[in-house]
Amino acid sequence: MRILCLASVFGLLGSAVSQPASADAYFSTELPVAKAGLLANIGPSGAKSSGAKSGIVIASPNTVNPNYLFTWVRDSSLVFKVITDQFTLGQDTSLRSQIDNFFTAEAALQQVSNPSGLVTTGGLAEPKFNIDGTAFTGPWGRPQRDGPALRSTALITYANWLLSNGNSTFVTNTLWPVIKLDLDYVSTYWNQSTFDLWEEINSSSFFTTAVQHRALREGSALATRIGQTASVGTYDSQAANILCFLQTYWNPTTGYITANTGGGRSGKDSNTVLASIHTWDINAGCDATTFQPCSDKALSNLKVYVDSFRSVYPINSGINAASAVAVGRYPEDVYFNGNPWYLSTFAVAEQLYDGLLTWQSVGSIQVTTTSLAFFRQFSPSIATGTYTSTSPQYTQLTSAIKTFADGFVEIAAKYTPSNGGIAEQYDKSTGAPLSAADLTWSYASVLTAGASRAGIKPASWGASGLTAPAKCVPNPGPQVSVTFNVQATTQFGENIFVVGSVDVLQNWSPDTALPLSATNYPTWSLTVNLPANTNIQYKYIRKFNGQVTWESDPNNSFNTPATGGFTLNDSWR
Repeated sequence: MRILCLASVFGLLGSAVSQPASADAYFSTELPVAKAGLLANIGPSGAKSSGAKSGIVIASPNTVNPNYLFTWVRDSSLVFKVITDQFTLGQDTSLRSQIDNFFTAEAALQQVSNPSGLVTTGGLAEPKFNIDGTAFTGPWGRPQRDGPALRSTALITYANWLLSNGNSTFVTNTLWPVIKLDLDYVSTYWNQSTFDLWEEINSSSFFTTAVQHRALREGSALATRIGQTASVGTYDSQAANILCFLQTYWNPTTGYITANTGGGRSGKDSNTVLASIHTWDINAGCDATTFQPCSDKALSNLKVYVDSFRSVYPINSGINAASAVAVGRYPEDVYFNGNPWYLSTFAVAEQLYDGLLTWQSVGSIQVTTTSLAFFRQFSPSIATGTYTSTSPQYTQLTSAIKTFADGFVEIAAKYTPSNGGIAEQYDKSTGAPLSAADLTWSYASVLTAGASRAGIKPASWGASGLTAPAKCVPNPGPQVSVTFNVQATTQFGENIFVVGSVDVLQNWSPDTALPLSATNYPTWSLTVNLPANTNIQYKYIRKFNGQVTWESDPNNSFNTPATGGFTLNDSWR
């Protein structure tokens, strides 16, 4: 029957049958489609993965507008966390060979020399590769530091299952060295600037920080379990520092998580919802320190994020303020003219499903001043307090929130084509699928939302009972000395400054740009310490009588070395 079901799924291509409206009906038909669509994008035998090496996940078979026929470490790791959960939880025992292939492929990718460096000099933060396992050498947003954390999390889940099933030798001798490379990278570089998961802003990112924290916590636990304790102290201390830093993204005045420390946007972003669901640990309850899905901060953030789209997309017109709407990456988005994303829409539903499962486990709902606005969407008269599972308020709230969550699924269902294929986006005016077709991450988002709605809980990762240190200890990571020299003729009173893509270079802020000295005029100079093994973009600017003049495009760019000093000799453009 299963084979017939999958055959019928692929046979739906071109069908005019409409997707069912209810969440129940949608998941019953879409889950097998999503599973088949996901597996079709994994090499070497996936139906749409031609040319991909074994274990390589293609982002999408799309090759034109946009070309997504690459493998991203982030996307691949999130996809294989889904596959690994299904295998280790006993849902699909046929998936073990896929996980082994993924491990082999990723272990090989770790060693590939790429524009971000070698395995020991920053190469682990390279975001994407060609599907034959070779380096992608074109221009891109580098580095992206969430990949090593997410990859280690997927592999740690597998390692823990292997240990529980008596295979400690393979874990210790084969899996652990690969996992340790990623964990050591996270421990060393977590506080360095990174491009966010949308590959647009180079700063610090809530999603990246959250998944880095998780990786080090469960990495420390795995190391202890297999007796590899040399790194445990470092992992634990850096995890504490990361957890401390994670708190700084919370904006108490406006009640939401600012997704990125740079970029000039509002910070209302699907990044934060995705972070909450990918760091869910039901044993942590509604803990706000780790921004668990049912925590008051995560719920307040969810309301602000969802509401920010109510007037942005025409397809949301006429929907009342307490109902689900189409949501996207962030309200200022202009990619493909700015549209809802399927994975963002499913993520909202999933956070709510996770919350419902956690409240059920805890046996109560706590309403605080922080989460009051969220809960008043469903019960306008609700007051702050704790409502046990036997109270009418608990029943009313959980029922209404379940309906609310299902509403996001039903919106995605409404705009899912009849063949069940899920693209990256759907048009903000018509709902028609847009951008990359058969996006593997979109299929993964269906599977994780459906699993949570069905009551399936991933293994705990150790989020329970954590306390953030009162004082954060930043980790600057490896630094190298860089001297900026620029030949620039100026008039009296005019000065030269440098600004660029990392924190030290003020994240492109002309107001706080670093001044250069004209000791050897007309050469202006400055020496600063910058992150090692990092691609740096920068420009010089002139300031005169309050006016700022920038160098002409394009940005200057260079890669800092692993050690030692570096000198740049430029001329003003």
